[in-house]
Amino acid sequence: MAITDDLRKTLSDPTPLYFAAGTADLALQQAKKVPALVEQLRAEAPARIDAVRNTDPKAVQEKAASRAKEAQATLQAKVGEFIGALDVKKLGETAQDLALRGVGVAAEYAVKARETYEKVAEHGEQAVKTWRGEAAEEIEDLAIAVEGKPEPVEVRDDEPKPAGAKAEPAAEEKPAAKKAPAARKTTSAKKTTPSAKGE
Repeated sequence: MAITDDLRKTLSDPTPLYFAAGTADLALQQAKKVPALVEQLRAEAPARIDAVRNTDPKAVQEKAASRAKEAQATLQAKVGEFIGALDVKKLGETAQDLALRGVGVAAEYAVKARETYEKVAEHGEQAVKTWRGEAAEEIEDLAIAVEGKPEPVEVRDDEPKPAGAKAEPAAEEKPAAKKAPAARKTTSAKKTTPSAKGE
């Protein structure tokens, strides 16, 4: 029973689907940026190519050699410091500290991954709602374009009614509309009455 309940819960949870929809929507948003980046690269490419052609290979080689010598000297100094400071007791403590830090970092990344998953799922849910709303609006616009503006629908009975029957509902509607302004005058009169007592 517990397994089937878990399966039902898992299969009825729409979050993975919303996550997929959110991922697709975010990918679409990023894909819309690609043409602008391509145009930017296309505009910058000739200048970069000219810069590479005009660069002296000997100067580049000298810079690379000087950087390699600096890196080698720095590395030798660090190794010397590490060997000089090497203590077996401290090394064990450091290893334990690093292991605990690793566990903490892993837990932090797991929390961040879950938060990101939930954010993308929420984005996907909003995207799905937007898609559904846009689809409904597009269908409505299409229906209006094809059929013309919808007119109010009147409910008709198949039996013919006398001419006097049509006039009665219209007469009933007019007095109801006239009663509303009369109620407003009454409330405004009530408001002036308390102020008159205060004077």
